[in-house]
Amino acid sequence: MKASAFVYPWDIGGDPEAAGRIAGLGVRQATLASAYHSTRALTPRHPRHRVVTADHAAVLYPAGARWEGRELRPYPAGDWAPGDAFGEAAAALTEAGLEVHTWVVLAHNSRLGTEHPATSVVNAYGDRYPWAPCIAQPATRAYLVDLAAEAAVRPGARGTELESLGWYGLQHLHAHDKTAGVALGDAGQYLMSLCFCPDCARGYAAQGVDADALAAAVRAALEPLWRGTAADEGWAGVEKLLGEEYATATRAWRDTTARTLQEAAVAAVRRAAPAGFQVLLHADPVTYHCGANAGVDPAHILSVADGVVVPCAGGPHLLAPFAEQGRADAVLAANLQVVAGMGGSPGTLAEDAARARDRGATELRLYHAGLASDDDLSAVREGLAAL
Repeated sequence: MKASAFVYPWDIGGDPEAAGRIAGLGVRQATLASAYHSTRALTPRHPRHRVVTADHAAVLYPAGARWEGRELRPYPAGDWAPGDAFGEAAAALTEAGLEVHTWVVLAHNSRLGTEHPATSVVNAYGDRYPWAPCIAQPATRAYLVDLAAEAAVRPGARGTELESLGWYGLQHLHAHDKTAGVALGDAGQYLMSLCFCPDCARGYAAQGVDADALAAAVRAALEPLWRGTAADEGWAGVEKLLGEEYATATRAWRDTTARTLQEAAVAAVRRAAPAGFQVLLHADPVTYHCGANAGVDPAHILSVADGVVVPCAGGPHLLAPFAEQGRADAVLAANLQVVAGMGGSPGTLAEDAARARDRGATELRLYHAGLASDDDLSAVREGLAAL
């Protein structure tokens, strides 16, 4: 199975041994961030630093002329990825014999939401989520589509992996996060992720639903959860809390909005890319799920993109809905966590990969070569050699 390791430009820049070290793991590809959200990351082997703080979502290369005069535009990186950090890292990885694909984070940008609050998802209580751009808004959609094309098709890249190409909701890995005090469950997370900005209000109206009445129904549906009552899981839990009519209307609006954005972004990447350029999405096979792994309809997305990257840290079960489509040409990449300190199991990589292959995986993605300890990387080398 072809394997790729995720990596940041700051893992490579300034460390002359980094690219060769990654190639020595036995991977054939590096999935290198070209547009990424804010983060604080360890760099356990870098000769110049041990912690990198990326203060805000940024492009990790010089942005192009297409953004001149536009209100919504990508932010340049600070000193954590100066100049063309992506390009320099990509060149080093290519010289080490690795195929480079871009890693592009899209609808996840706290600085955008802070500086342009109206772009954010706003919940039924009126609270804005600055990390979550509302993907229904025309200006935001145009920004995301152009960002996808520019950040994906960088010099030397042979393909791209698009993350957060869909709805983002309440769940968010945020600094000092304090949102786990109430167990909202799958249904509660969905209700807390519904957007009530003016564009979404018009979208609900097109489904025959008044947005104010819907917001009131959402607040009423959540009330038992705030008191500690557990909701039924899955879509049945949403329908039970909100009622079938409202649940169906919200999902129809949100599914269509995400689907058309995904189509537009992939089409824009293909227009900008050379022939043979591979386009994958980080994806969850349940359309109403939010987050980095965007909810998609498996049959639809495999007719649009070349394949998907599927989270498998909790097991390979999410691969099955994609494999059931019978698309022999589709890439189904199992994303495995190999950083033990972040809950990964690098020592069972060979077994985990075999289970993923049995569920339909054709490739592996390893998260994350730059964050892993030396022991983790040794286990990865052994696991890939065993495959």
